[in-house]
Amino acid sequence: MAEDGGSDSTLTVVVALVANVLVAVAKSAAAALTGSASMLAEAAHSWADSGNEVFLLLADRRSRREADADHPAGYGRSAYVWAMFAALGLFVAGGAVSVTHGIQGLLSPEPAEDFAAGYAVLALSFVLEGVSFLRSVRQARPEAASLGRDLLEHVLASSDPTLRAVVFEDSAALVGVVLAGAGLGLHEVTGSPVPDAVGSILVGLVLGFVALVLVTRNVEFLVGRQVDPRIRAATVRAILALPDVDRLTYLHLEVVGPRQVRIVGDVDLVGDERETAVALRLRALEARLCESAAVVAATLSLSAPDEPSLEA
Repeated sequence: MAEDGGSDSTLTVVVALVANVLVAVAKSAAAALTGSASMLAEAAHSWADSGNEVFLLLADRRSRREADADHPAGYGRSAYVWAMFAALGLFVAGGAVSVTHGIQGLLSPEPAEDFAAGYAVLALSFVLEGVSFLRSVRQARPEAASLGRDLLEHVLASSDPTLRAVVFEDSAALVGVVLAGAGLGLHEVTGSPVPDAVGSILVGLVLGFVALVLVTRNVEFLVGRQVDPRIRAATVRAILALPDVDRLTYLHLEVVGPRQVRIVGDVDLVGDERETAVALRLRALEARLCESAAVVAATLSLSAPDEPSLEA
């Protein structure tokens, strides 16, 4: 009924965390050796990404907590809260720092040196970031195919904020490495630190854009978002296929966490039994719907005779 299959988002985030820590250490060393503004911006970017992965691991873990009396629909939405912290961290610790340092580089330019070390670190960074990016794409591609989406559409629409964050952050990291390399190369060729400082500013702007996209998507899911129409149609078909259900006249599907939905619906049951028997049958249907790992809560009521039927 909901997005396909069990999530291996934890592994995706762990791969991204390891890659980002290694890259951050290497870039920091290269920034110290070269004095490059864009390299320092990239180091700040990678350290911000590393901290963000910790938030994403918390998002993934907290969202999997079982429902209880205080949270009958589970803790799924907590994933969007922690993912929001990660996006804000990317904006402040990555984007704002990079832009600020780039502006300082324009106002007080300093020459860079030991360019070879910078190029070597950027090449290593591109490989490590590429491994993390391919891991996230490998997770997203089959999910997208199962829902008839292209890859970008699925990453944007997915209810899994950790997958979206890793894909976008790794994409930004690869773009940032290219920008830093261009800035460093132009610095070496021209002898002017201006292209290097401009590279730092561009890295910051890329990070700011990515952070804005991630914040916007997390806000949408926190406020409450209906599921994809294709998932809704599949849910209608699944409910109508239940032996006790004659008609379905109302259906509300709300995303309450990564790959988690809450179902509220009105059904017309087969037969014409007494009220107590009907109540038991409704509770049985709700329990059956909740057998799906994607359904954290289901509430069914009886349809009125004059209500139109829903069709898949």
